[in-house]
Amino acid sequence: MVRFGGASTRTGRAEGGTEPVRSRERFLEGGPVEAGVRTPISSSWERCRSLGLSPDGSDLPFREDFDTEARIIRAALPVLDRLQYRFAGSQMNICVADASGTVLLRRFGEPSLARSLPPIQRVPGFVFAEQFAGTNGIGLALAERQLIRVYGAEHFAERAQGSACRALPVRDPLSGRIEGVLCFGYPRTFDDPALATVIRKAARAIERRLLRHSSARERALLREYLDTEAEAAVGRHHTVGLDELALGQHSRDRAVLVEKATELISRAQRAAVHVPLSDGRRVTLLCRPMTGAGGVEGLAIEAVLPGPPPRHPLLVPRQTDESSLCPAEPAASRAAPPSGAVAVAASGRAAPGGSGGTCLGAEDGHPAFAPPSRGLLLVGEPEVARHALAARRRLELLSEASTRIGTTLDVRRTALELAETAVPRLADYVTIDLPEAVLRGEESADPHGDLRRAVVHGIRDDCPFHPVGKQVDYGPTTPQLRCLTRGEPVLEPDLKAAAGWLAHDPEHTRELLTRVHSLIAVPLVARGVVLGVAAFYRGRDPAPFGDDDRSLAQELASRAALSIDNARRYTRERTMVLALQRSLLPHGLPEQDAVEVAHRYLPAESDVGGDWYDVIPLSGTRIGLMVGDVVGHGMLSAATMGRLRTAARSFAELDFPPDEVLIHLDNLVGRLDREDPAADEADIIGATCLYAVYDPTTQRCTMARAGHPPPAVVRPDGMVSFPELPAGPPLGLGGLPFEAVETDLPEGSQLVLYTDGLIEDRHRDVDDVLDQLREALAHPEHTPEEACQVVLHSVAPAHPHDDIALLVARTHALDPDRIAAWDLRPDPAVVANVRALAMRQLADWELDEAAFAAELILSELVTNAIRHGSGPVRVRLLHDRALICEVSDTSNTAPHLRRAASTDEGGRGLFLVAQLAQSWGTRYLPQGKVIWAECGLDGL
Repeated sequence: MVRFGGASTRTGRAEGGTEPVRSRERFLEGGPVEAGVRTPISSSWERCRSLGLSPDGSDLPFREDFDTEARIIRAALPVLDRLQYRFAGSQMNICVADASGTVLLRRFGEPSLARSLPPIQRVPGFVFAEQFAGTNGIGLALAERQLIRVYGAEHFAERAQGSACRALPVRDPLSGRIEGVLCFGYPRTFDDPALATVIRKAARAIERRLLRHSSARERALLREYLDTEAEAAVGRHHTVGLDELALGQHSRDRAVLVEKATELISRAQRAAVHVPLSDGRRVTLLCRPMTGAGGVEGLAIEAVLPGPPPRHPLLVPRQTDESSLCPAEPAASRAAPPSGAVAVAASGRAAPGGSGGTCLGAEDGHPAFAPPSRGLLLVGEPEVARHALAARRRLELLSEASTRIGTTLDVRRTALELAETAVPRLADYVTIDLPEAVLRGEESADPHGDLRRAVVHGIRDDCPFHPVGKQVDYGPTTPQLRCLTRGEPVLEPDLKAAAGWLAHDPEHTRELLTRVHSLIAVPLVARGVVLGVAAFYRGRDPAPFGDDDRSLAQELASRAALSIDNARRYTRERTMVLALQRSLLPHGLPEQDAVEVAHRYLPAESDVGGDWYDVIPLSGTRIGLMVGDVVGHGMLSAATMGRLRTAARSFAELDFPPDEVLIHLDNLVGRLDREDPAADEADIIGATCLYAVYDPTTQRCTMARAGHPPPAVVRPDGMVSFPELPAGPPLGLGGLPFEAVETDLPEGSQLVLYTDGLIEDRHRDVDDVLDQLREALAHPEHTPEEACQVVLHSVAPAHPHDDIALLVARTHALDPDRIAAWDLRPDPAVVANVRALAMRQLADWELDEAAFAAELILSELVTNAIRHGSGPVRVRLLHDRALICEVSDTSNTAPHLRRAASTDEGGRGLFLVAQLAQSWGTRYLPQGKVIWAECGLDGL
C-alpha cells in the first residue's frame, strides 16, 4: 500500500495484457512492428532503429553543469518531498527532468533503494532523451508531449525490461512551454492505473508553483516602480492612473494602448511611440527598463496624454503592500489584456488592487498651466509579454480563419485557404496532402497510402517540396503517417533530430533542411472521416514550433477539415447530379443532312441546374432544335429536366408544330407540379423552352418559345439578328397560348439557341452581353464548333452561376434535283400514272431496288387519300438518306393501322405499308394532312 493525498492506493500487477516481449524480439531481429504494439511505442522503436541505437547500450550522457537553481527545481522541490512522504516504504523512484531530458531531482519511496540501484538510476545529471536512451518514460514524454506509460519490454534498453514508468510533461502555465518532465519509476509488478491520476495532480501542483513564481517576479517589478514613483512624486504632481487620462468611453482605445504596451515590453528596448486615439488625440507611450528586487529585469510602460488643464486633483500613487498587489487567485486566472500572460495592467489607480493615492493640487486650486497627464499603463517582463502577444495573435488568427477558410465548396480551394491563413503568421510553408478519392468527393478506402499533394504554399516559391499532383508516399516513422495513424498532431521541433523524417527520403530531406527546421503534422479529420494531412514548416523564424503552435495548427486544421468535408460532400452530390444531368442529355447527334450542329453544356460552378438541348429528326427531312431550362438547381431540377426532355421529344416526334409542342409541355409541367404533394413554394416546378423546326426543302424555320431568350440568326453575309419572336409565358403557368413564327433561313445561315446562363449575370447588363454575342457570332466563316468555342470564350461568364446550354446549327438545303412532286386529281384512275412517274424518277435517281416497295407504298397511300380524303392530292418523293414518300390531301382524317380479320375484304393496305417502310406516320398541316413513309436505302 502507498499513500498519496491522504488516501491509500493499492499497488499490484497491471490489469490486462502482458509486455510485448515477442514483438520486441521480432523487431530487434529486423522484422516490422506488429499491430498489437501501441502506436507511441512502435513509433519510438522505429526512431531508435533509425538512430542506430543498441538495446544493450548502458552509457548515457552525463551533465554536471545543470542549473541547480532552475525554475523547475524550485517549483518541484516541495512537491517531490510530499510525493516521497506519500510513497514512503515503496519501491517508487520519483524524478524530475528538464526539457532536454536531463534528470535534475530524484526521490525514493524507500531510501535504501538508492543504494541498490546503479548510478544511472539514482544520480541526477544523466540525460534520458530518446535519442540517447531509447524508448523510456522521460524521452517518450518529451517526444509525444503527453502522459506516457512504458511497461516492461516496451522499453528499448535491456536494463529496463523489469521496470515500468509513467511520465508527464510539466508546462509553464503562462507560455505553455514544456519546462520539464515528472516521472514515476517502479517495478513492473507494481503498476496501477491509479498512478495516472496521482502523476497528473503532482504535475499540476508543480505548474501552479511555476505560476506563483512568475507572479512574484511581476509583483517585484511593480513594487520597484511604485517605490521609484513615490520618491520622485514631490514637486511633480502629475502621475496618474490610466483612467485619469480622460479616455472617455472608448474601450477600443484602451485595448489598442495595452496591446501596443505589450509589444513594447516584448521588444525589451527603451522606446517612445505615439498612439493615435479615436478622438484624434495622441498618447505617447514611454518604455523604461527597470530592475526589481532580487534582480528581476523588466520594463514599465507609462502613458503621457497632452490636453487641457485637468479639472480635478491629480493622484499620486503611494506604496502598497504585497497583499494588495496580488489577489488570492492565480495570475493566470485574472482578466488581463490582451491575455493572462501580461504581467500587470494598471486601471483607474496606480496598480490593480491598490489603496488609492494622495490628493494634491496647486496652491490656489487653479494651476496656471497643466503639464501632460502621465500614468502607469503596464509593467512586465519581455518573455511574458512575448507570450501574451503571441497568444493575442493566435486568437486573431483563429478569428480570421473562421471567415477565411471555407468560403467556397471546392476541396482544393478550401485546402489552399488553410495554407494561406497559416502563412506567414504561423508557418513559413504549408503542404497539404489529400487522397485522390477525397478530391473526387468520395471517402478514401486507404487514406494512409493514397495521398496526393494538393497544396504547396509558402513565403517563397522555390522551396523544394514535392509539386502539386504528385503522389506522396510516407514511411511508417514519418510525422505525417504517425499523425494519420493516431489521429493526433505530431510536433517535431528540430527536424535535424527527427530520425523518422530524415530516414524516409534522405536526399530530399537534406535539401529541405536548408530551408526549414521545424515541423507540425496535423491530420485532417472531420465526422470520423480521414481527409488527409497538413504539414506546417518553419524556417525563417529561428524559434522552433512549440505546444501552443501545435494547438493552434490543430485548431486551424480542424476548422479546415470540416470545411473540406463539406466541400467533399458537396462535390460528391454535385458529381452525382452532374452524372444524372449528362446521362439525360443527348449522348450523340442523329445522322441527318438538314443542319450541321455543334453543342456545349457548361454546368454552373455552384450547383447543377436543369438545362437541356436536343436535336430531333422529323419527317420530310426536317429537323427539330430545342433548348430548355428547368427552374432551380440540384437533383430535382436534373430529374425534372429528364422528364421534360423525354416528353418534349415524344411530342416533337408526333409531328406537332412548335406552338402545340409547347402547349403539351405546359400542361405536363402544370400536372407535375400539382402531383407533387411534398412540394412547397420553393419547390415549384417551372421551365422555359425554345423549339424550332427547320425544313431544308423550303429553307424555312418555324419557332416558338415559352419564356425563353430569343435565338440568334447569323445570315450568310455575317449579319446577326435576334428575331422578334413572341416570348410566351414560362411552362407551368397554364391557360395562355403560344405563338409560332416562320422565318426564311438561306442555306449557310446559323441558328444559335442558348439558355439564360449565357447572357444573364449579376455583374453584367443583358444588352451589353447581347452585343458581345452579336460580335462573337458575326463570322459566318466559322463552323458551328468554332462558333461554340468563341461564344463560350468571349461571352460566357468566367464563373457561371447558372448552367449554360448552347446549340449552333448551320442550315443546308436539300438539292432540288432530289425532290419530285406531282399534283393529282382525286380520281382513282391517276394511281397507275403516279406509279409510272415514280418508277421513272427512281430510275433517274438509280434507286431501282427500292422501286418495288415504293410502288406498293404509293399505290396504297394515294388510293387511301382519294377514297377517304378530300380535295386535290399531292405526291412528293424526297431522296435523302432514305427515300421518303409523302401523300397529302386537304382532309384532317388520319388512317389507323389495324389487324384485318380473315373475312374482311380490305383493311390490309396500311399493314403492308408498315411492313415495307422503315417508319411511317401522319403530319398535320394548316389545311389538311400528310401521310409519309420512309424506305431504307442501306442496301443500295
